[in-house]
Amino acid sequence: MAEAEVSRIPRRKWRRRVVRSSLALLGTLLALVLAGLGYELSLPSVADAPAQVATIVRSHGGELGHLPLPTKLAEAEVAVEDEHFYSNVLVDVFDGAARAALTALRSSGDPGGSTIAQQLAKQLYPSDSSFAGTLEQVGLGLQLALSFSKPRILEMYLNAIYYGNGYWGYLNAARGYFGVAPEELNWAEASLLAGLPQAPSDYDPVLHFGLAKQRQLQVLDQLVANHVLTAVQARAAYKAPLPLRR
Repeated sequence: MAEAEVSRIPRRKWRRRVVRSSLALLGTLLALVLAGLGYELSLPSVADAPAQVATIVRSHGGELGHLPLPTKLAEAEVAVEDEHFYSNVLVDVFDGAARAALTALRSSGDPGGSTIAQQLAKQLYPSDSSFAGTLEQVGLGLQLALSFSKPRILEMYLNAIYYGNGYWGYLNAARGYFGVAPEELNWAEASLLAGLPQAPSDYDPVLHFGLAKQRQLQVLDQLVANHVLTAVQARAAYKAPLPLRR
């Protein structure tokens, strides 16, 4: 057998292995996609999400806010809770799913790092903090992301979350803490409010002002990282007085 023909044999084997491996990988990916679609179809509909939000707000004696959203508070909330919110839906969902799943696997506690859509799903359709519960929140979050526009999801989220001191929703929080309409909030006030939903009791600005300021600084740092504010603007916002109503 000629030397050239002998050298072709390993190459042919290598090519066949590459083809088989590629086909196996594609088959696995297809199976995962089909399994994901099947799981999504098994989940309940999220068509009633706006009604669920309205129920939450009104059951706590609050008033429902509507689009358009207050720019500063919306920017601050997105920066600190879900910086990829305005990215492609799949990018945002994959990022949030990976972070939430990793946290759920590491501990039995409440998974953090979820997307805004996932956090909204958890608020409207509560489940346990197990891996299965986290997976359900990811699936419902994806449904919300595909069923509603970004502004609508953010509007529902800002209405449904708790800001502490009995204030449910951004409209009631702005009025309750600062006595102003949400669109009148300055960067100091907006960044403080945006940090509260993560832990409303711990960051209570009335009882734990120092901790609330630490959280506000985290929000401002994220606004700088996302190029919404400059470092100079963020420092000015941090030093600005906060006329809290007590």
